[in-house]
Amino acid sequence: MSDHKERIKELISRVVGEPVSEIPNSTPAGYVVPKETLFRVCSELRTHPDTYFDMLSNISGVDRGPEAGTLEVVYHLYSIPFHFSLSIKVVLSREQAAVESLVPVWKSANWLEREVYDMFGIQFKNHPDLRRILMPADWNGFPLLKDYQQDETYRGVKIEY
Repeated sequence: MSDHKERIKELISRVVGEPVSEIPNSTPAGYVVPKETLFRVCSELRTHPDTYFDMLSNISGVDRGPEAGTLEVVYHLYSIPFHFSLSIKVVLSREQAAVESLVPVWKSANWLEREVYDMFGIQFKNHPDLRRILMPADWNGFPLLKDYQQDETYRGVKIEY
């Protein structure tokens, strides 16, 4: 497994153009890539015969809080032929939280990206249908942001907990 992990790291570093860092304490193994290279990295991981990550199983949004000034998107990949899992993370500025959509690479990215958009407000550029999927279309804000302030009413009805 560690040989496979090293080959994956070398492949990603080659696409990025510089060594990539591991996601600390990540299980499965994972790497941080610049948002500008995400699409190329994932395309290569999907099609390269030594990796063939044919399954995007999940996309997670992460908010480290307003003081951090960043949001993160973590992609959870799996290679069925190699029985190997991998995480790829991009770190985005809170003010410009946008990254290229991976729908052309994995069709499963469609709804997963919509969920992350709906909860965190992260934009997925060139997504074929980026709109809310969990919250009502007229909902204000993004509920999983740590600085989210929920309105007291929704459509004239008081929200109670």
